[in-house]
Amino acid sequence: MATTILRRMAGSRSAGVVSRGLAALLGGYALAFGATAFLAAHLPLARPDRVITASLLCFAVWVAAAFYAFAARSATRAWLWLIIPAVIFCLGAWLPGDWRMRP
Repeated sequence: MATTILRRMAGSRSAGVVSRGLAALLGGYALAFGATAFLAAHLPLARPDRVITASLLCFAVWVAAAFYAFAARSATRAWLWLIIPAVIFCLGAWLPGDWRMRP
């Protein structure tokens, strides 16, 4: 009986809305974190200015990610287009120019 309910729920609209909501929250947070880390490492400013600018911009990134999560054609597409750039940003922040030599 539980599997029947899960199968019915997997194809329902409410499951898509829940998935998009989680993509907006979790995927948006991951993207905002990655963008903040990347910008804090690579902006051509003094270190305190880089951190403040990156921290302020992360809110705009998170809001844009939340908008995109509900505007995407499918929940799967929303997850992919939020997680893939988040991973790229995190890798770009983890390996800044000159191989782990932060300015």
